[in-house]
Amino acid sequence: MRYKNIREEELKNKVGQDFFSNFDATKIVGNIDFCVTHKNKNTKQEQLFENHSLLWAEAKRGTYDILTMVTQLVLTVGKARTFDKFLPPSFLGAFDAQKIGFVPYNIIVDVFSMNDFNWNVTPSNHETKEFQLIKNRIEKSFHQNKYVYDFLKEEKELQFFIKNNIGNATESGKILIDKNNFVPIYLRWLDQVKPCINFDWVEGRKQNILDSDFYLADLFVDDKGTSVIEDDTPMNENLFVVFRNSHYEIAKENLKSLFNASIDFKDKNDYEQFWKKYKRPPLTEIQHYIIDRRDLLIPQDIRERKGAFFTPKKWVELSQQYISEVLGEDWQEEYYVWDCAAGTGNLLAGLTNKYNIWASTLDTADVNVMYDRIENGALLLKDHVFQFDFLNDDFSKLPQGLQDIINDAEKRKKLVIYINPPYAEASSYGLKSKEGVSSKNKTYDKYKELNGSAINELFIQFFTRIYREIPDSKLAAFSKLKHLNSQNFAKFRTFFKADYLGGFICRADTFDNVKGIFPIGFLIWDLANKFDITKIETDIAKDENTIESTKTFYAIKKGNFIIDWLRNYFDKTSEKIGYLRIQGVDVQQNRTIFITSKPSESDFRESKVAEITKNNLVETSIYFTLRNIIEPTWLNDRDQYLYPVDGWGLDKTFQNDCLAYALFTNNIQSKDGPNHWIPFTEYEVNSRDKFESNFMTNFLNGKIIKKETVDLFNNSNRNVEKAKNFSAEALELFAAGKELWAYYHSKQDSNVNASLHDIREYFQGRSSSGKMNNKSEDENYNKLITALRESLKLLAKNIEPKIYKYVFLKA
Repeated sequence: MRYKNIREEELKNKVGQDFFSNFDATKIVGNIDFCVTHKNKNTKQEQLFENHSLLWAEAKRGTYDILTMVTQLVLTVGKARTFDKFLPPSFLGAFDAQKIGFVPYNIIVDVFSMNDFNWNVTPSNHETKEFQLIKNRIEKSFHQNKYVYDFLKEEKELQFFIKNNIGNATESGKILIDKNNFVPIYLRWLDQVKPCINFDWVEGRKQNILDSDFYLADLFVDDKGTSVIEDDTPMNENLFVVFRNSHYEIAKENLKSLFNASIDFKDKNDYEQFWKKYKRPPLTEIQHYIIDRRDLLIPQDIRERKGAFFTPKKWVELSQQYISEVLGEDWQEEYYVWDCAAGTGNLLAGLTNKYNIWASTLDTADVNVMYDRIENGALLLKDHVFQFDFLNDDFSKLPQGLQDIINDAEKRKKLVIYINPPYAEASSYGLKSKEGVSSKNKTYDKYKELNGSAINELFIQFFTRIYREIPDSKLAAFSKLKHLNSQNFAKFRTFFKADYLGGFICRADTFDNVKGIFPIGFLIWDLANKFDITKIETDIAKDENTIESTKTFYAIKKGNFIIDWLRNYFDKTSEKIGYLRIQGVDVQQNRTIFITSKPSESDFRESKVAEITKNNLVETSIYFTLRNIIEPTWLNDRDQYLYPVDGWGLDKTFQNDCLAYALFTNNIQSKDGPNHWIPFTEYEVNSRDKFESNFMTNFLNGKIIKKETVDLFNNSNRNVEKAKNFSAEALELFAAGKELWAYYHSKQDSNVNASLHDIREYFQGRSSSGKMNNKSEDENYNKLITALRESLKLLAKNIEPKIYKYVFLKA
């Protein structure tokens, strides 16, 4: 190992000196560990490269997995949006004391365009679902494109790679436009060039002409200002705007009458200064790549408004198998098909009767792609493919043949609306409605009272208009499953009555641009038969050839959720011993449920906390425990916690086990006030002084009685009471906890009133970033905390069956 037993900072310096001496490897770029740039010679030419990096890399002392390090780097870059401030490099990298690896930036660039992704997680926390999502996303491309070298064994090969790859990013004093940087250059173009173009952007957007169309026109211009794409080339057919004779022109004949023939500049100086930095046009192969990936240039709100979800081929094929099973082998001859959210039409691949198929999409560019597919053999008719804004446009704009079907009651029964609609919503991650995403269309305005908050979901807008305005048709659609069981969709279920014919569910992250770990269903409905949605059973599809089992989704009416049960025990008058954070009723939100002594101000404002007192300690502990021992998976992600059946109230062991679990998993901290959650007496743990509060042991010993009821613990002998009311697993947990507390209190600098959180912090400490370390240097503590965690797992396993027995969840 070349760099054994040295600190990370020294490792970075030595790697920079040994392998990147011809470059500047000292410049700091955001939070990136290691950055390589050109050496600054203070010349006018070098000033062009002020924000142009050649390599961004993650560094770790010791030895690490390269893919894991690259994933952390991607999260670091995405969280800080470093590419908004600095042009990205040709390569990302990662190195430890033994080796260094490189990966082309372009294989991960689309990761930064992911919709509805939480970039605010800590990049160094490898346990988050976001970390695993990014790692899984880039793993295949990473293994196919990585370059890894051992510092000692492959020194010459490494030097050759650096010389011939890292430094080749410029030509003739200008930055080359390539797969890596054409998106970040576009972001700079928006700030510096777009404002000086004399164009009505609002009117342009109405016609689906975006600022990115002008940027593309700029890219395909040479250094003399001449367009390099001729009118009769295939690439020109996909351009809405071209650059000719020092000005822009609309390229599409059907739109020329709406705009000036010549679109000039308000001030051309900014335009000229901007393009002095870059070498245009890109190489020919890059030109085709940019046209193919123009979706990366679509503004975020437009991407979400359109959906931009590509249905994988395996699910297309499987969905058509299900339609055939439901409607019959000859269904394509007997039924009409309309994909009203067609995108580029991939959902229709495999259908054979082109005379019975219609496809519409929001974006005219997608229509052009479908036309191109038709020229190359796709089984569609040009006259049946058209631009149509389903959430805004009147049906009078539809082709006459399709209108005739919709307006004929009998033909309409033979119409299959076959779609994979957008999954965006107005309030993703708690944000206010995004402009143009879901609240600014006619369907939203028309049906918002009918749906309530469910109308924020784009797919619900599609479903509602289909149900109300194309009655008695068949709906065969991919969608999230919220409309089946979520409490926020109860209003939708009061009017959407249909006959469920069959379907399957699959993992959401198998779809392009869908990043969450949750189920997506393909469900087939007959809208002519009116049945209440009570429950539906779906197949679970692992792939197009494997059905693993089935999954049942239950439609729950308002008033029957776990929060309705918990409200019976709210207590705002008694003395508070802590606070329970409450959030939603589905499994996906379990990780947001905790017990604390000091809630955030925002949680108070948003009514996301319930006060814990002597009168509701057991019930709040049950709620907390049930929400923490069920691990969210893609299958149970949308399962709803319910108002339980009566049996739970008679099961004292169940109640007490939930309390025990809460005692050893809460987030109480003594710095926030008196710690009422110590489950032992001073004598049991040999504390050096008296506790500030003995509430919990008094409660367990029956010395604190709940108001107007018999307390669970009516025997003053604590050990006898535990033996009587707690399961063997809970008793084992108390024993493990007692050893841990006693060991902590054996320390001279122990905090008398310490909580479990305080004890963990004492032994484990925190990293430089403030995150609590996973392990301690004290091996005895590690053994004790491991024993405690193992006891918690056994107790959780013991409690879990009763969650379903008392119907807090339905299997």
